[in-house]
Amino acid sequence: METTRDNKDGGEKADYRPVVGIAIVSLLVCGLFFPLLITGIAQVVLPTQANGNLARLPDGQTVGSYNIAQNFTLPIFFHTRDESQSASGLDPDITVQQADSQVAGISNATGIATASLLQLVNSNIDQQGRYVELQYVNVLVLNLDLIQMYPSTYGAYT
Repeated sequence: METTRDNKDGGEKADYRPVVGIAIVSLLVCGLFFPLLITGIAQVVLPTQANGNLARLPDGQTVGSYNIAQNFTLPIFFHTRDESQSASGLDPDITVQQADSQVAGISNATGIATASLLQLVNSNIDQQGRYVELQYVNVLVLNLDLIQMYPSTYGAYT
């Protein structure tokens, strides 16, 4: 590959056309075609995950993603970890102990029996667990179950 050429004055001039061409082709392949190909494959093979693992109400309304924390602020719902307890504040899961510590407050705010709330937490423990010592529950799953199980209390949230 020749990188220089003669100009009118007899000196050599750099030829950047091959370098620019390679840069444009690389940009198109790596920045456009490859991401589109992978997105297309993901849509066919794993459509739920490719679209963010979205949580929907029975009427089809999207209310969040199971993969990322949702901002529940009312005392009638389970809450995610504080940012000081989570590196990013985006973790969708809390430990069973953290969920259990919120049960009394939710029971006081809603009138739902503490035993029923504890049973709900225990039935939603992530059995795959990332750590042997700690068990987790997904906050969005807990809150969606509350809405479904207690429509008289959570009717406004459906």
